[in-house]
Amino acid sequence: MPMPPTGEQFEIRSGAAQAVVTEVGAGLRAFSVDGRPYVETFSVDARPPRGSGCVLVPWPNRTARGQWLWDGGPQQLALSEPAAGNAIHGLLRHTFYRVEERAPDSVTLGAVVAPQPGWPVPLATSVRYAVDAGGLTVTHTVTNVGTAAVPFGVGAHPYLRAGDAATDDCTLHLAATTALPLGGGLPVAPAAPVRSPEITLRGAELDHAFGGCEPTDGLVRHRLSGPDGDVELWADPDFGWVQVFTPDDHPGRGRAVAVEPMTCPPDALNSGTGLLVVAPGETWTGRWGISPR
Repeated sequence: MPMPPTGEQFEIRSGAAQAVVTEVGAGLRAFSVDGRPYVETFSVDARPPRGSGCVLVPWPNRTARGQWLWDGGPQQLALSEPAAGNAIHGLLRHTFYRVEERAPDSVTLGAVVAPQPGWPVPLATSVRYAVDAGGLTVTHTVTNVGTAAVPFGVGAHPYLRAGDAATDDCTLHLAATTALPLGGGLPVAPAAPVRSPEITLRGAELDHAFGGCEPTDGLVRHRLSGPDGDVELWADPDFGWVQVFTPDDHPGRGRAVAVEPMTCPPDALNSGTGLLVVAPGETWTGRWGISPR
């Protein structure tokens, strides 16, 4: 049988909760409870459209011209967004991950960011997906397996759904307190106070970065509200940024809304904003998840 573009499909279940994770990129292809979808999906014979469900390591979003400085030396990343001349969404989206652990209700996939042009230090990474009665939990682990400290960022690219509600019938409530002005996907001015944490999605055209995401009860909480119920995307405090993207060409649905938890904003490898740093032998762990409400 031909291999699907995203490799093996790992289905995990617990009670009424079910998710599908892909071997390529360790992406989230589906998540539902009682058959009700809470993320946009895509066909098994297709590549992830618009980054759907992708893991973004060792940086989320864009790096301008693929250029940044490390240890005083210039770095030149491959321009994975060639039309705009930028590097986008890290280095592992098209990588075959290996299975580290597997159970009926969870799967852990691992891959190494190898030293390469533009990236100087190897990082061992893993992503654990688990479902239970509370929803989906995603745990990222990054370990420096090199000989020098390096900054990095982590993000994810889920498209949320409030069940069967159309995107235009939903409202998005963000935990953000600032908005970062972007031009061509890159910062063009300092972050400013957000006008309102609530966004009506009907007709909204968004590809916006928001910061200052403040935790409540220890977690950052964003919520998509529809006429028949809500879904929450929660995250550890390290995920202090969120990108909101509303394309109108998601397969099968048209209008969709990505709510992307990020540890840093676009072009963080140059600005330094929100970057995490791991020294040799050190490990960082962070979580986010999706819970129906």
